[in-house]
Amino acid sequence: MKQYDVLVFGDVCVDLILSGGDVVPEFGQKEKLIGDYSLEMGGSATIFACQTAKLGLRTVVVGKAGTDQFGDLVCKTLQEAGVSLAHVQRTDQVKTGMTVAINKGDDRAMLTYIGTIDAMDVADLEETLLDSVRHLHIGSYYLIKKLQPHYLAYIQRLKRNGATISLDTNWDPEEKWDSGIWDIIPLVDMIFPNENEAMALTGESTAEKAIAKLCEHVPLVAVKKGRDGAVLHAGGQVFDVPAIDVVKIDAVGAGDSFDAGFVFGFLSGMDVERSARAGCICGSLNARAAGGTKGQPRLEEMMKYLVTTAR
Repeated sequence: MKQYDVLVFGDVCVDLILSGGDVVPEFGQKEKLIGDYSLEMGGSATIFACQTAKLGLRTVVVGKAGTDQFGDLVCKTLQEAGVSLAHVQRTDQVKTGMTVAINKGDDRAMLTYIGTIDAMDVADLEETLLDSVRHLHIGSYYLIKKLQPHYLAYIQRLKRNGATISLDTNWDPEEKWDSGIWDIIPLVDMIFPNENEAMALTGESTAEKAIAKLCEHVPLVAVKKGRDGAVLHAGGQVFDVPAIDVVKIDAVGAGDSFDAGFVFGFLSGMDVERSARAGCICGSLNARAAGGTKGQPRLEEMMKYLVTTAR
């Protein structure tokens, strides 16, 4: 039995979420009033890690957090979710990363200070850890630049040891959509883009063409569609899985929680459609609270919804 179910390379940061009122800023020293704000742990990969841990998967994050108050918040949030911090280093050499998320209804804009998001180097990973996990989830591919040249070797070693791989690239701030990503895409077992990411990643003009191209390389393609749930392509079959109806506060981290719910289902032996339902439940419930982790369900709650939606 391997020590961990899930390994995540941590994009360690916090999210300052601004919402309500007219949140679109204007230069010229104009001051506007907003309705609310929230300061929460951020990071696509670390939000994913919190959700898998809350569902009972033994989850470990490798990364660095600053020796500042924001680093304290990240480590406290991970620990409370049940994530192992055995491989998270605290450092005073760089500040904890931050994203300012301007939340406008069903859309948001983001400004990010990288800091500890890309502070981890290859020397910080004890490579024997790769032999001790069942699954690697790669998130924030385009932000964690130092690891990009090493992912191929990591994935090859993991797969030799029977591990599976999931990938959520997230958005490329440089909008180049390269950086070696197509070297690893044929080796991953599942990929979790939204429609815009799928089109940008493949260079295709429609979501349908983008999905078809990804299906040529990846056995399982799950495309997230927000309040419309997700569409799954696997083994020549297509599954449309709806979201569940909840009062929505914000969508920060909803896609990452979907990823985690799906991976939980997959590692628990569920079929593709049931795994997708678990993902949609986690993503939907995530949106009921501000930030990426407060709305995440624990295993018992998620399973109650899974039983209900299966009827």
